Amino acid sequence: MILAEGKGCLLPDSVQNTVDWTAFAQARRDLGDGFVRLFGYFREDGAKAIAAIEGAVRQGQAAPIVLPAHKLKSEAREFGAVALAALAEDIELSARDCVEWRQNPADLVEQVVALRPLYEATVQAIDEATNPLKSRRPAFGGAGR
Repeated sequence: MILAEGKGCLLPDSVQNTVDWTAFAQARRDLGDGFVRLFGYFREDGAKAIAAIEGAVRQGQAAPIVLPAHKLKSEAREFGAVALAALAEDIELSARDCVEWRQNPADLVEQVVALRPLYEATVQAIDEATNPLKSRRPAFGGAGR
């Protein structure tokens, strides 16, 4: 685990490799014109899934974690977001075990706390790769012009 800059929480070591850019490029080719729309859905659905997972953990309920974690895992894989998909899968499988054994998902807190910053870092990395305005640096001396 490493400390997330400016986030105050730990992220998996793989945060530096949040996206498999080869898989991402293939998905972008496969999705074609639909890429921007589907990435928008990923952005919206991901935020909702994480909120649902966080809420379920706070309430001590494992069952409501399973589907949002599964959906986040699947959508992350579609865009090559391997670190996010792996963390979502770990959460999903642990939540399934908690449901099966009728346990409180308290042991998932550390993973769930890492989920949102990893999701945000992943979305930011994809944004920077696909939107030239996000990654463009200010022109020399152009700040006041």
